[in-house]
Amino acid sequence: MSRQSPENLLLYLTPEDEETIREVYAALAERGFPVQHQRPHITVTFAPALDVKVVDLARELLPPLLPATFRRVGTVVFGTKSKQTVAWLLETTDELETAARQISAANPEGRGPRWTPHLTLGLRLPRALMPDYMRALDDISTFRHKEFSAPQAAWWRPKTQQLEALG
Repeated sequence: MSRQSPENLLLYLTPEDEETIREVYAALAERGFPVQHQRPHITVTFAPALDVKVVDLARELLPPLLPATFRRVGTVVFGTKSKQTVAWLLETTDELETAARQISAANPEGRGPRWTPHLTLGLRLPRALMPDYMRALDDISTFRHKEFSAPQAAWWRPKTQQLEALG
C-alpha cells in the first residue's frame, strides 16, 4: 500500500536556484547515491488535506514577504528510523519566520507554531548511507550554495496534481 503525499504550502526558488539544487542532486547521483526527483522547495506546512483557512492565511501573509532570501546555515538529518532525509538548514527574515509560524500554528494537522526552513537534498535515504552522503554533500557544497531566493508561494495538492500560486 503506497502512502499518499500530503498537501503542502510551499515556497519555490528562482529557476536559477532550482537549477543549482538540481546540480547538487546530479552530483550526488553521479557518486552512486539515490537519484532525487523532487522539485526543490521550502515547505511552510502540510497536512493530508489542508484546511482552507490555513491556505487563506498563507495567501494573506506570504505574498508581501516575497521574494524571500534564505541563507544556508548547516546540514540536518531528519528521521530516526531506517529511512532518513538530509537537508540544508536555512535562515530567513524574522518577518517570514513569524508568518510561517503563524501559518503552521493555524494548521490543525501541523506541529504548532514551529517551522524549520530547509532544502531537502536527500529524501528517504537508507540510514546506512548517512555518513558517506554527508561527506559527499560537504565535498560538493560551494559558495554558490550559500544563499537562495524564493519568489513564489504555492499550494500543492498531489492527489489532484493542482499547484495554485498564492498572491
